[in-house]
Amino acid sequence: MLDNFWFNVKYGINHVLDLNGYDHVLFLMVLAVPYVFKDWKRVLLLVSMFTLGHTVSLILAAYGLVTVNGKLVEFLIPVTILIAALYNVFTAGKKDRGNKIGLLFFTTLFFGLVHGLGFAREFKMISGQTDSKLLLLIEFALGIEIAQVIIVFIVLFIGFLCQTIFRFSRRDWVMVLSAIVIGLVIPMLIENDFLK
Repeated sequence: MLDNFWFNVKYGINHVLDLNGYDHVLFLMVLAVPYVFKDWKRVLLLVSMFTLGHTVSLILAAYGLVTVNGKLVEFLIPVTILIAALYNVFTAGKKDRGNKIGLLFFTTLFFGLVHGLGFAREFKMISGQTDSKLLLLIEFALGIEIAQVIIVFIVLFIGFLCQTIFRFSRRDWVMVLSAIVIGLVIPMLIENDFLK
């Protein structure tokens, strides 16, 4: 029982940290980059909204309530990353950014739904081998949350170093990291099968 628990949690962690599917990491980078350590509650809430959306779409797929066009979802995932990165570029350094937090939470939840659908087919095959799909989903979601917190901590820590040691302004740090993500995500969009 405990072996299954750790296997499923590790599976969730590996899903996020898989270098072949680094789109998850890119989204977390643009989600976390505008914040600093003192904003940890807000960042944790955003990450949890993403996990919730991801888990809801997996539940819908695992129980056969939703079927999706895989090529469309694989196209939408980089689109969500691009939107989040562009949002950062256009709002970097603006003081009123915190006022739109409700919209940000809702958008993050929606993007979590999209990203979860991208993994739904593989997850459906795995969950089909067990009687307790819901337990598997919860354990998997816990692994996802752990990995996401690790990535967010790393982004916040690197941001702290860049802003204190290398004297980047917060605005410049957000712009640079978001621009790097945009540069990585555009080829993902161009090479996507949905557009061919």
